[in-house]
Amino acid sequence: MARLSSLKPRLGKLRPRIASAPIDRQTYDRQRDQQSWRKWYKTARWQKLRMVVLVRDLFTCQRCGVIEADTSQLVADHKRPHRGDEALFWDDKNLWTLCKSCHDSWKQREERRSAG
Repeated sequence: MARLSSLKPRLGKLRPRIASAPIDRQTYDRQRDQQSWRKWYKTARWQKLRMVVLVRDLFTCQRCGVIEADTSQLVADHKRPHRGDEALFWDDKNLWTLCKSCHDSWKQREERRSAG
């Protein structure tokens, strides 16, 4: 029986189809600034605030009304997008509870629509 190692590869190296265009300094700065606030979500302060909001809203989605005991299926969502504004990010009056499905569908469509 022949060994597979005796077969030669038939495919050559694949070239990338899309060349990445260099980004300008303004775009780079904007992307970097947008990323800096993401670390806030990993803080103990955020986790505590998130739980305060979930308890305040009785673990109930404020859009569809579903009650969810599994907190991993709930999102403490910003009513008004903070876009890096620290005061707006930490404001508990700007937060509400949404189930993951409402947040990932309806809310994301709304934010994309208003951003454009």
